[in-house]
Amino acid sequence: MPWMKWLPWRFFVRKFATSHGFLDPLAVMARMQRFAEPSEVSEPIELLRAGVIFHARALMNSKVIQHNLDWVWPYWIERQFDPADISFIPRAFSITHCNLSHRNWTAVGVPGSEEMPIVDPRGLLTPHYDSWSIDAWVIGDDGEDLYPSKRDDVTQRLRLLDGVAVVTQSGTEQCSLLSKVWAELDDQNNNCHMRLKASHSSGGWLVVSLRPCNPEGVAFINTISLQGNRDQWLVDGKDRILFDRPMDRHHASDYKKGDIALYLRDDTNETHTECDVGMATAAALFRIEPGETVDTLVTIPQHCPLNRRNAPPGWRANLEKHCEMRVPDEQMQFIYDAAVRTLILHSPHDVYPGPYTYKRFWFRDAAFMIQSLLHAGLLDRAANALERFPSRQKRNGYFHSQDGEWDSNGEALWIIDQYCRISGQKLKPDWLDPVLRGAHWINNKRLPKDGSLTGGLLPAGFSAEHLGPNDCYFWDDFWGIAGQHAAVAICQREGNSEDAATFQSHADDFMLTVDEALQGCAKRLERPAMPASPKRRLDAGAIGSIAAGYPLKLYAPDDPRLLDLAEFLLEKCFVSGGFFQDMIHSGINAYLTIHVAQVLLRAGDPRCIELMRNTAKFATSTGQWPEAIHPHSFGGCMGDGQHAWAAAEWVTMQRNCFVREEGDKLILASGLPPEWLSDTEAQRPILFGPAPTHFGTISLEITPGENPRVSWTGKWHDIPPTIEVRAFGYHPEVVDPDTEQVELKPL
Repeated sequence: MPWMKWLPWRFFVRKFATSHGFLDPLAVMARMQRFAEPSEVSEPIELLRAGVIFHARALMNSKVIQHNLDWVWPYWIERQFDPADISFIPRAFSITHCNLSHRNWTAVGVPGSEEMPIVDPRGLLTPHYDSWSIDAWVIGDDGEDLYPSKRDDVTQRLRLLDGVAVVTQSGTEQCSLLSKVWAELDDQNNNCHMRLKASHSSGGWLVVSLRPCNPEGVAFINTISLQGNRDQWLVDGKDRILFDRPMDRHHASDYKKGDIALYLRDDTNETHTECDVGMATAAALFRIEPGETVDTLVTIPQHCPLNRRNAPPGWRANLEKHCEMRVPDEQMQFIYDAAVRTLILHSPHDVYPGPYTYKRFWFRDAAFMIQSLLHAGLLDRAANALERFPSRQKRNGYFHSQDGEWDSNGEALWIIDQYCRISGQKLKPDWLDPVLRGAHWINNKRLPKDGSLTGGLLPAGFSAEHLGPNDCYFWDDFWGIAGQHAAVAICQREGNSEDAATFQSHADDFMLTVDEALQGCAKRLERPAMPASPKRRLDAGAIGSIAAGYPLKLYAPDDPRLLDLAEFLLEKCFVSGGFFQDMIHSGINAYLTIHVAQVLLRAGDPRCIELMRNTAKFATSTGQWPEAIHPHSFGGCMGDGQHAWAAAEWVTMQRNCFVREEGDKLILASGLPPEWLSDTEAQRPILFGPAPTHFGTISLEITPGENPRVSWTGKWHDIPPTIEVRAFGYHPEVVDPDTEQVELKPL
């Protein structure tokens, strides 16, 4: 912090701390900085801000939850605070209590809306960003009650008909509860809906409860009022919750009295509550007669209203031209369909890597997500997201989303070039200047060539937070080179030969510098595998160097540095079949597992299929992955509970298994499980397309059998590309440009 360099401030801060028995904070900070390479930015202020907000809530959690375990809490709390549960985390000297074992949720919404209500694994609905929640229970006249967050035998699924809806079902022999949550537009509003169906053999009550908490912890409610014809709540004087019928009974409580769940059988009927602590609760009760089912609809108008006159097209229109996949594996099919919808939902204008924790913009996540939008055939959405890139560029050419992240320029230029290649569109005129300034920034940002291990590379920075402390990361360098290559390709297409030659010279020099640094690493480590940075040993942070193979393809598929790195990661850094990131994440990462699988796919290594299947197993029943997965509970332990970057990687992995570019060739069917192709009893062909590529759009149809037939049709930008069919277990086939079908022969 610059102000800390001022001598008076340093003196007063040190004096105040030490006089009260604290450690000298300046000495502690100086000591901590020694563990990282010196850099302009120790940590992006945006992440510091987000971390402070996160732990402020977690500090509130520590003051509320452990002293009130007789409340009905969200699923993660019920599990994480249960000493008999595998998800239990001791609290001891932890001053904050965070969700570290079940960071799982699924978003609903309408395309083009910034509103993304989330549903946790037991049906708890958080209808607004970072808000309070709504839960549903059943209480019986005979004392048999149903609280889904306290039960293990709950099923949840994602319905994909006409959009996305989360359906949660729980029950016992005596009672049942079904919840369906979705969002839609009516003539006036963008609404989130929660339909509840409840039954009890002995009779009882459906309880709809307003909760001052969400999947991160406490979320304050100060006032709740029952209004209308006993059919709506007004929360904190601004948010309305509407019911399709009057409540039969109503209860409300504050923090001092305790959770409303403790008083559901009382013969009271409060209509209003105020809580100066911010932990007000309320319950709407609907009578269930013995053996009958109560069906109730709850509607929550969203904060960002969209009416049909100015709303973007709905789900059906957004999916109309997307790249469809039809495969015999139901799980892989479902996850692909869910992932495409996740991409649509999380790209209303900017692209967001999550609906909650990560509902903000990074160039890093955006590059991968826009790549997958292109691969999924959602070209217009990709273009809309790219339109916002120039406004984030500084005058010096830096594409800025977070301070101290030197990969962003390469990512921005690379994905702009990918869009032009795949769409067949020329560069938009107002994008050219940002491209030129962005490419010059990369070269200007490199360190002087002073003979040191990091000379000529990009400076130390925070980069991707999962790589470790500030360092000169090869990840940044690879993206920088890719950005320069992208600028060369763009300038060549634009007829700007002078700038193209300049950027080619910059890229060649940068690549030579990186290769020399890697030679030094190979000599020091006594193996070719690429570490995270020139000074690092091989560790989990080396996953960043995989970028040279995927997605950037800077090195050939059989480059020994790539293959040895993949072997190191597989041997030392995999847990339960997935890549385990020790640094920051401390969990299994679905998206980084797929990065390794992509390198194996390019190398023709069938283990890519195993990694793909493992990744599918880590998905939740709603087809989602958290950013990092707890190795024992297999719930989310870090980041957003619905990681849109992971969904993007699944889409691109499936696409590359069917069709991928390798230089001037298209490679078909190179990642498909052999049993799909050899199934002589298959009732339907395997389909994929229309799939946009660098050469144009292709649609594939594969007829399984003893000699599978692969056929395709293409709409090419120019002349047809060379096509190779490289299916595992079959002889590779190189076909003439005019050929559109080949019959495979087993090896």
